[in-house]
Amino acid sequence: MYTRHYKTRKSVVRMDPDCAICRAPANAQCECEAKGLEVAIRQAEQRVMQSIYNDIRTWVREHAQDYILEYFRLLTERRKQAHSQVIDRIHADAYRYYRAAPHPSDIHQAEAALKRHIDEDWQASVQRYPEVLEYFYGLVELTLPPEDDPSVRDPPLSALAGTKRLGTRRNSAAVPGTVASAPSLPPEPLLRGRTPPVAMAPGPFMERRTPAPRDRRSGGFRAPPHAPPGSFYQGY
Repeated sequence: MYTRHYKTRKSVVRMDPDCAICRAPANAQCECEAKGLEVAIRQAEQRVMQSIYNDIRTWVREHAQDYILEYFRLLTERRKQAHSQVIDRIHADAYRYYRAAPHPSDIHQAEAALKRHIDEDWQASVQRYPEVLEYFYGLVELTLPPEDDPSVRDPPLSALAGTKRLGTRRNSAAVPGTVASAPSLPPEPLLRGRTPPVAMAPGPFMERRTPAPRDRRSGGFRAPPHAPPGSFYQGY
């Protein structure tokens, strides 16, 4: 007589947790977690990225001002050269016809014309600020680490407590070191000169339960403006 051995089948229970904010069941598909994540992203961005934004704004502002001032300087130099020729012609005509100095009103009119033209040049220079600012903003680059970077695949964060454990070291030689076992590295300096790269899509191993909130706004990518004329960079 043979004994039959029955294998008990293990049942697999799948449970999607309820909403962590409003406690609604998962099948309700509420947007509480998505909206909460957006708020957390904005707060983290404010804490971490604000100093970088300030550096970018300062860099762009300084270069845009330098360009506008140089552009205006070149225009005024041309105006002054033309004004000098007008004054010389006034003196030559006065001496030719009257053998005397030119009348003060003629000099006054020439100087008033110079002032009017300089004001027009300055107005035209200032009106170029939007174009110049967009150009220099287009030169800024923010680099993202690759997806296979150790700091991305194994971030130095405690999975249980959710707190940082930077600077801890593992003394066991059998276990290879990770980012968590090494001191934290200083952040990479801001790279400038190119436009930001397109963000890479997450790999198949990175499942996310919380979707992004529905964005009802529509927008399109607009190419950076053309660089200002190179002739205005003379003197740098």
